[in-house]
Amino acid sequence: MDRLQQLNPFSRRESHGAHSITTYKVLTLLSWLLSVVVTVYYAIEPPHDGRYRGGTIWHQNYLYYTAFTLNSAMTSIYWVVLFIMQLVYITHLFSASAESVNLACSVGSHFIFNNLFHFAFIMLFVRSHFILAELLLILNFINLTSLYFRHSTHSFPRVFVHAPAVSFPLAWTFVAIYWNGAIMVPHSNSLVGRVFANVFVWAILGYGLFFIFAYKDYTMGFALSVLAASLGVAQFFRQVIAFQWIFAFTIMAVLFVFTALVAVPAWSGREVPWGGARRPQPDAERAPLLGEN
Repeated sequence: MDRLQQLNPFSRRESHGAHSITTYKVLTLLSWLLSVVVTVYYAIEPPHDGRYRGGTIWHQNYLYYTAFTLNSAMTSIYWVVLFIMQLVYITHLFSASAESVNLACSVGSHFIFNNLFHFAFIMLFVRSHFILAELLLILNFINLTSLYFRHSTHSFPRVFVHAPAVSFPLAWTFVAIYWNGAIMVPHSNSLVGRVFANVFVWAILGYGLFFIFAYKDYTMGFALSVLAASLGVAQFFRQVIAFQWIFAFTIMAVLFVFTALVAVPAWSGREVPWGGARRPQPDAERAPLLGEN
């Protein structure tokens, strides 16, 4: 059993050997570069293989307009910030601190798979293979959800490890399932389809509030509030007289308020005004900001 646990790249370990750390360094950096290059390239260039009907990421986004179409500018900013934060996370693997290296390695396998799933999703999405793309999103959602709950008691630095490797990618994947799924479903932009969308959009609020109340995770609340704002902006400029953008902005506002109620006490070293699963103590949360990690 111990041998199997050692071979399982997703098993939780308190420390990692030199060979394991080197492997994580190489695979994490290469998979991140693959994810970044493919995302940036297909954000500005369509596929040129000539065999598939498709376009750039944002061409697909607006060509197949649905009730979950996102604003390209806001979502692009989200991804630029996320990629930069992920690069900072990767630097933890090269830290002189053994604690920082082990923390980064503890999420490394899931992070590598997230990058590979994202790469494959983009390749399929821009070629209009939306059903296969949806399948990969669901698999990645399982991957990231497993990471979140299996390591939920770890004292991860929220800003430099948890957000870029766990919560921000998970928030995106959750929203992207609806984004790509609405494109995948025929006639999703019909009256009936939009009524269903008006109902399903509230899942973003419920999902975000779960993490805020259960885990006091303001990073998840903030990520989902930004993506809800992106949804609201896109829906408003497409169809002013509609419920979807009103609901999206309402979700954004509620998530942002509860995110602030958690984040401000955490940053100031106080306790949030409700109970829940214990997360890192104030010193652990401020440590990365003070350069202690």
